[in-house]
Amino acid sequence: MDGKKLEYKGEEALKELERLTTRAGEVQEEILRQILARNWDTDYLNKYMMGNNNEYSIISSKSVSRFKNRVPVITYKDIRPYILRIADGEDSSLITGPPITEMLCSSGTSAGEPKLMPSIAEDLDRRTFVYNLIMPIVNQHVPGLDEGKAMYLYFVKAEMSTPCGLPARTVLTSYYKSSHFKNRPHDPFNDFTSPDAAILCYDSEQSMYCQLLAGLIHRRRVLRLGAVFASALLRAISFLERRWRDFCRDIRAGSLDEEISDPDCRSAMSDLIGPPDPVTADEIEGICGRSPSWKGIICRLWPNARYIEAVVTGSMSQYVPALKYYSDEKLPLVCPMYASSECYFGVNLKPLCDPAEVSFTLLPNMGYFEFIPLGENGALLMDYEEEDEEETVPQSNLVDLVHVKVGCYYELVVTTFSGLYRYRIGDVLQVTGFHNHAPQFRFICRRNVVLSIDNDKTNEEDLHRSITAAATRLLEPRHALLVEYTSYADTSSIPGHYVIYWEINTAIHPHAPPISDEVVRECCIAVEEGLDYVYRRCRTNDKSVGPLEIRVVKSGTFEKLMDLFIAQGGASINQYKTPRCVKSKAALKLLNANVRECYFSPRDPAWNA
Repeated sequence: MDGKKLEYKGEEALKELERLTTRAGEVQEEILRQILARNWDTDYLNKYMMGNNNEYSIISSKSVSRFKNRVPVITYKDIRPYILRIADGEDSSLITGPPITEMLCSSGTSAGEPKLMPSIAEDLDRRTFVYNLIMPIVNQHVPGLDEGKAMYLYFVKAEMSTPCGLPARTVLTSYYKSSHFKNRPHDPFNDFTSPDAAILCYDSEQSMYCQLLAGLIHRRRVLRLGAVFASALLRAISFLERRWRDFCRDIRAGSLDEEISDPDCRSAMSDLIGPPDPVTADEIEGICGRSPSWKGIICRLWPNARYIEAVVTGSMSQYVPALKYYSDEKLPLVCPMYASSECYFGVNLKPLCDPAEVSFTLLPNMGYFEFIPLGENGALLMDYEEEDEEETVPQSNLVDLVHVKVGCYYELVVTTFSGLYRYRIGDVLQVTGFHNHAPQFRFICRRNVVLSIDNDKTNEEDLHRSITAAATRLLEPRHALLVEYTSYADTSSIPGHYVIYWEINTAIHPHAPPISDEVVRECCIAVEEGLDYVYRRCRTNDKSVGPLEIRVVKSGTFEKLMDLFIAQGGASINQYKTPRCVKSKAALKLLNANVRECYFSPRDPAWNA
């Protein structure tokens, strides 16, 4: 796809959106033909679509049919060997025609390490196309946004390289470091408070400091503010609570804190701070230092803000109450788009809707989309969530984009230009309607993810493995037995943290000494070090997740929990399985009422091992 065809802005972007969604079925068929035309001679596709080479000189309906009948539905473990071979230096033609230019580190994990997703140069054009849609859509509902600034808190992460030298980085780092972002048009919709140098600083503390300071300097010109994820915005408020006096000092003196050592940040911020401004410093001091609470602090610091932008769906929905508290429920929460490392998917055409009602219109030019049906009601969804995610899905079961049905649940499957074929994204979606002929979906959940605070996504298998290993190593040699456990993501403080409820039997040996506090704390760190790379990075490097907590409960607590769930759901004892993550207020109340002791991890886990 020619990148120039994706350079739509303003009204032209909206017109292109209408064209694409009106012709959604045709666009999807053309996208699949383009993908096959470019990639049919790859090792991966040849394995399933062997035929006369002349047949593929022009991709026909026969070759499209062969793709749908022969190419299997896969998960990461199926494509991973090809990706690792390319990362080691083999040719991109293993899976793509165009050369792979970078590997994107997904927040999902495999064997404790981030997944590597192949990306080609023109993928940046597709991502930019989605970004260019957001402001024209929002501006239809909130006019006048070109009259002020945007305070967006964006961050990059340190890059790695594959053995052959390909960059390996997150999809957002890739975009912020690209010419698409750095050379973006200097129009009013791209008038950010933060200088690029602050966004591109690898030190998250210095980056946060400079971006918040810039936002405070321009506080009366800020019309919209936010971050990619709701959790990042709440981290910024927590940072502000700790450092507002330093910000006031810098603004009052017209100079930057000496702790900011990054030379690019210092240079950019020195140009921004300007002369001493005691009036603004006094205003901020009065708001932050003399208010009885921080309720509504966002509206008081940025009085002209019209909305907050952040992802508030899925695991991020747990932060909606906190955002409403800090904005005094006066600002809409806008969730603009749906995307992943594998592919960008769609946009929210009703940006001011309630967070619980957010639906995304899938853009048919981003990739080729198919869907695994999960049934037409929520009951079948529960059965589905218990299935093995590595199960074989018959190709005949898949549904095309334009043939999904309103109200039904599906798992998203994507085929991309960059070498993913019928790849299961792992997201469970529900169809809420159509815009023209393009379906709109509500994000329901991520398959098998039980705990998430920020970018971490801990599944039931990883949680079970880490807890079992810790108990086996630290409890069993001391003649103690882990009877049962469950968990939940505690976001009542910033940063949030994992809470694990343990019921321990210490009566299995008559002469066993009691389990010491130190042993349980060591269990905390052992569980953390058994979790995946992304969790450990969030804990240690990003500081976006707090120390893990084990709450030891009284004997018999999990029997009471079973009684509670059976009474609520009508299931029998034979059908009951202890939930590995609880969200029920009644269940949490029961568990917390039976806590004997609480223990936290005594140190950070290693994250780069």
